[in-house]
Amino acid sequence: MYKVSKNIKILSFTLMIIGALGIAYGFYSAPKTIEQAKELVADSHGHGHSNDSDSHSYEEADHSDSKEGHSASHDEHLLHKLQNRPWSSIYVAALFFMFLSLGTLAFYAIQRASQAGWSPLLFRVMEGITAYLLPGTLIILVILILSAMHLNHLFVWMDPEVVAHDKIIQGKSGYLNSPFLIARAVFYIFGWNFYRYISRKYSLAQDTSSDISNHKRNFQWSAGFLAFFIVTESMMSWDWIMSVDPHWFSTLFGWYVFASMFVSGITTIALITIYLKSKGYLEKVNHNHIHDLGKFMFGVSVFWTYLWFSQFMLIWYANIPEEVTYFITRIEDYNLPFFGMIALNFIFPLLLLMNSDYKRVNWFIVMTGIIILIGHYIDVFNMIMPATVGDKWFIGIPELSSVAFFAGLFIYVVFNSISKAPLEPSGDPLLKESEKFVY
Repeated sequence: MYKVSKNIKILSFTLMIIGALGIAYGFYSAPKTIEQAKELVADSHGHGHSNDSDSHSYEEADHSDSKEGHSASHDEHLLHKLQNRPWSSIYVAALFFMFLSLGTLAFYAIQRASQAGWSPLLFRVMEGITAYLLPGTLIILVILILSAMHLNHLFVWMDPEVVAHDKIIQGKSGYLNSPFLIARAVFYIFGWNFYRYISRKYSLAQDTSSDISNHKRNFQWSAGFLAFFIVTESMMSWDWIMSVDPHWFSTLFGWYVFASMFVSGITTIALITIYLKSKGYLEKVNHNHIHDLGKFMFGVSVFWTYLWFSQFMLIWYANIPEEVTYFITRIEDYNLPFFGMIALNFIFPLLLLMNSDYKRVNWFIVMTGIIILIGHYIDVFNMIMPATVGDKWFIGIPELSSVAFFAGLFIYVVFNSISKAPLEPSGDPLLKESEKFVY
């Protein structure tokens, strides 16, 4: 039985406290008026930190009375972007850590539904990671509700004044409206968490069962959940991520987001498994199990790259203005994180994990895993920030504080859940196969 160490508790609470203070500072330092926004942009521009197209637009507008309305609109837009930064930082971090849990849940369901014989020794680690799904998704729901209450400007289609002058958003208003968005979010969150609850229940019940009825029920629920998941995950990606750019759409986007969360979840399983084994737990987990996790990390990283390139190449080559503007914005204003993400999410995993022997070396998996997680955080950053913050982005106190807060919360919830049940699913009928697994 695993017991949460004092160091884990200290680390998690320290991260949450530091993160909360940094988040509070981010909101405190955000401009409250257009004049403060102008001063902030002028200061950053004067110090060479901003490529500020908005400052140029309002400076030029001041030279002509006929452009006062245009200037006022740009000034307000500038204020909203600067005010969005702390909100966007929280939203990016909340999405990323929720993705770790949701991606793990999908991987867990696949193992259950496929009756995989190698993975039962890792089930309790997966169940621990998925414990974060409930608080993680509820935090997202709260952010969506606050957005619908117009406490931020993350979703421009929620602004009635914008919709009144935008025919494209008006055409999507049957789907993109706040009540329907919240209703869909509640539906997704309930379905994902209900499966997690029922699967965990049957998993624990199987430990003391005299037959395999609970195992069979888990198999049936997992198969059904996967059908539910593949639909709701795609819709979630449209609702929570793609709609921050309401003029843009991609038919590959749901798969792209899935690949990102899937490899991140698998990487998290590998890192926590290696940590627990280093502390004397999970004794029956051997280098063959780590090797298989490394194979999934490698394979899904390549799959993610395939989807990224397919989405990018088709849109860029077609050069349709409504579609290509998505990438132009990111290439011009987010050049380093946009292309740096490719190196972190594809080149490093490819080079480090291509050799089969390296997948059996724990420190190699840990090093690669950290790179992958950083890369996919930047991936989520690239999905949200260009639409909500524009060229006013920077990785500073709000961003780092948000990551620290949610990392602390994630670590506490996951390890606390892992400590609630035996690390070995003793009643699983495939446990012996998992113990003897050799690749």
